[in-house]
Amino acid sequence: MTQHITITTTQNTEPALTPETKDQLMQVGSANVANVLLKRGFKNVMMLGLSQVSADQPRMVGPAYTLRFIPAREDLDSMATYQRDDNKHRRAIEECPAGAVLVIDAFGSLQASSMGDLMAARLKYRNVTGVVTDGGFRDSADIAATGLPCYQVHNAPPATPIALHPVALNEPVGCAGVAVYPGDIVVGDVDGVVVIPQHLVNEVADEALAVAEYEEFAALRIAQGRPLFGLFPATKESTQEYHRWVASGRPEQETSS
Repeated sequence: MTQHITITTTQNTEPALTPETKDQLMQVGSANVANVLLKRGFKNVMMLGLSQVSADQPRMVGPAYTLRFIPAREDLDSMATYQRDDNKHRRAIEECPAGAVLVIDAFGSLQASSMGDLMAARLKYRNVTGVVTDGGFRDSADIAATGLPCYQVHNAPPATPIALHPVALNEPVGCAGVAVYPGDIVVGDVDGVVVIPQHLVNEVADEALAVAEYEEFAALRIAQGRPLFGLFPATKESTQEYHRWVASGRPEQETSS
């Protein structure tokens, strides 16, 4: 007797990132997002050890589209395979949706390039939001010149087929030790890259923005000589003071209550 097994997933198939939510996340830091996720029990969301290709690249926010590499094998990987239109590395560049972040699982390998400048230029032209890899890129200066936000461990100039075989598109991956499911929201800035489970993105964005706005108030008070005690982390009293500050137009100088 044949049994039919139905496999369900908790992943939401509807787009999770609205323009409003993206705008909120563009205003907050990756560290704030990680703290908000920590309050919800998510400890492993920050991709550690990654750096921006360019110090002045813009912030990055978008849903994940994934590419997974495994180690190359000599009978399957060569420069000739990159002539083929079914090569999954090339397909990732052409199929990653506009607005998405291409997340490349290179299993931490720096033995070969996860991407070069022409691929980055093509992604930029196609309005892809950015690229993240736990490996490295080649032609990094030219990648930076495209203006595409990109994150890597370190430059990796050798040709891709030397060490990397593209095996899967838009499936769950691990990148820099973090689980990334297609559609999860990837946020990158100067501090690093954080991954938000897509079903939590709206509430996380709301809270992270609220935290960032309170920290603006706290930073102003600290610059005026206030101690951290009773100010940061926020207390009931300092939160009430913050709301009065907002209602009064966010003055730069502290006024008596």
